[in-house]
Order: sequence, then structure tokens, then C-alpha cells
Amino acid sequence: MVMPKETMTPKERWLAVLGRRKPDRVPMDYWGTAETSALLRKHLGCRTIGQALARLHVDYVVRVRPEYRGPRLPRRTDVFGRKYATLGYGTGSYDECVHHPLSAYRSVEEIGRHYQWPNPDWWDYSVLRGQIRGREMYPIRGGGSEPFLIYKDLRGQEQAFVDLVENPEIVHYCLDRLFSLAYEDTVRTYEQIPGKITLTYVAEDMGGQNDLMISLEHIREFLLPRMKRMIDLARQGGAVVFHHNDGNCRRAIPDMVEAGIDILNPIQWWNTGMDRAELKREFGSKVVFHGAMDNQNTLPFGRPDDVRREVRENLDILGKGGGYILAPCHNIQPITPVENIIAMYEAGYEFGRT
Repeated sequence: MVMPKETMTPKERWLAVLGRRKPDRVPMDYWGTAETSALLRKHLGCRTIGQALARLHVDYVVRVRPEYRGPRLPRRTDVFGRKYATLGYGTGSYDECVHHPLSAYRSVEEIGRHYQWPNPDWWDYSVLRGQIRGREMYPIRGGGSEPFLIYKDLRGQEQAFVDLVENPEIVHYCLDRLFSLAYEDTVRTYEQIPGKITLTYVAEDMGGQNDLMISLEHIREFLLPRMKRMIDLARQGGAVVFHHNDGNCRRAIPDMVEAGIDILNPIQWWNTGMDRAELKREFGSKVVFHGAMDNQNTLPFGRPDDVRREVRENLDILGKGGGYILAPCHNIQPITPVENIIAMYEAGYEFGRT
């Protein structure tokens, strides 16, 4: 089939959808593990993942970040003191946090005496200009925050959730320090490349498979006020707010919409209670939906025809009247057949024009 010539760049396509204008076709994004990207590159005979995605007409996002120039770090340890090990799960290998540097502390005073928080001066922001040079036709992502994700690693997953009830003063103290670092990072990013950031990532994983992992009361106390400050900063910097929130976060969405998010990701609708038609009816005039291609069932275990069918469903439901960016609902895992990945983007390219 001969397709009409494209009239927009990837960035223009994203901005049209965000501005509630009709693009030449529905934009498409890519999230995948490094192993998945390597498989896709090899299958398509491409040297880089960017070349592979361009061949599939993917309107991928370019992420910018400063370069670390701070104190030398021990091997496999990051600036927060988190130590990592590569763990295999039979379906791929992942770097997992195996040392939680704040797990032994029992008070704010102990943490203050013994733990060194990262300094924003440890990063060089002058490199950002070079990172976007020649890539201005793509949406650019920079800055943002996800402090509770880091907090869970610092304290350990179980202790972090216990802290919300038993040690709220530790949670507030640590989230303040983590958020301040993220806020300063975002300010410096905007200052270095003013007006160039399209998307700022404001995230926290609140949902499990069936319902929230964190109560609405705790979301409103610990997470939402800090997220609102970052949302307001993004507005000042001319960026749109990309909100990532895994699983069934349905009960938290009204709060996030009221706080000012622009994009809701990843729409993990399969067996979670995140009904696509209901989300579209209630929030379709307020947010753009991003994701919704199921990577728990359809992408890894379906056939190419199943993938194409789901593309049409998402376009018909979430894309009705605009306001949808087609993408996997999280990182595509290496057990996913490459043929299914290609089928997703070919179908989006074909059907996304109607």
C-alpha cells in the first residue's frame, strides 16, 4: 500500500495532538528494554535504535540529561549510594538495587548526621545543547521528578511503605531532599536550553494490578503537593507534563488531572480496572492518553493479527476525536516477538490516518 506523504515532523505531530489539532497521523512512541532494542535493530539491519525507529515511522522522544562530574563513585553504585547487581529472570536481565543505604536509620536525626545527599553542582548542564543538536525535529524530554521511586530503593520496598504510616517524618524529610534535587535539576535544564524542552516527566507508581498500592490519603499528603510544584515549574518553563503512573491508578487520576497533568501514561488497561472507554469519557477532554498497547498479554503472547486488532481498538476508543499517542503500555520485554513490535507500528502508521 502506498501511503500519503507525511507533512509533519515527529515534534509537530506531538504538539498537534497536545494542542487538540488534527495531525497528519496519530503519533507513535517507543518504550523498550536495551535487550529488546538490540533485537529490533538486528532484525531491521540498523546500526542504532534511532535508525530502526525512524524506519518504523516512530515519533520517539529524545531525552536530555546532564553529565555527572561529581565525586568518584564505587563500582555499580550511584550518587545515592544505591548498589546494583544484574539479575536474570529467564526473560531478560535487569540491574536491580541490592543495597538500601538508608535502611538501618531510625530517625531524621540519624540520617542527617550520617548520610550525604547529592549536590546539584555535581552535574554539568552545558552538554545539553549538544544533545539536541540535529534532533530538533523530535520532542525533547528533560527535567522532572519521581522521588518516591528513589525513596523505596533508599529504604527498601517494604520499609518505605511502612514508613508512610509509622515514620512519616522520615518520609517527608527524605522526599523534600530528593524533590529539591529534582527541582533544581529541572530549573538548570530549562535555563541551559530555554524553550527547547517539550516534555517534563512527573511520575510516581501508585497503582498495583488491581488497585492503588498507596492510599489516596497518603498520595495527597506525601506525593501530590511536591508533584504540583513540579507541574507548576513545567508550566513556567513552557513544557507539557508527562505523567507516568503504572497499574490501576484509576482512583488517583482525578487528583492528577486537577493538579495539571497534560499526558497520562501508560494506560495498563488489561485486567486492571482501567477501562479505556470510561477513561476516554471522563478525562478525554482534559488529558492526552499515551500507551495502552498491552505488554502483559498481547505484545508478548499474541500474534501479529492480535496486535493489529488492538491497535485499531485503541485508535477507535482512545483516539476518537484526537488526544492519543500510540505506544506500548510500558517497556517492551525481550520475550516479545519482533514481528509483533513491527506489526504494532505498521498498523499504527496505516490506521492512524483515518
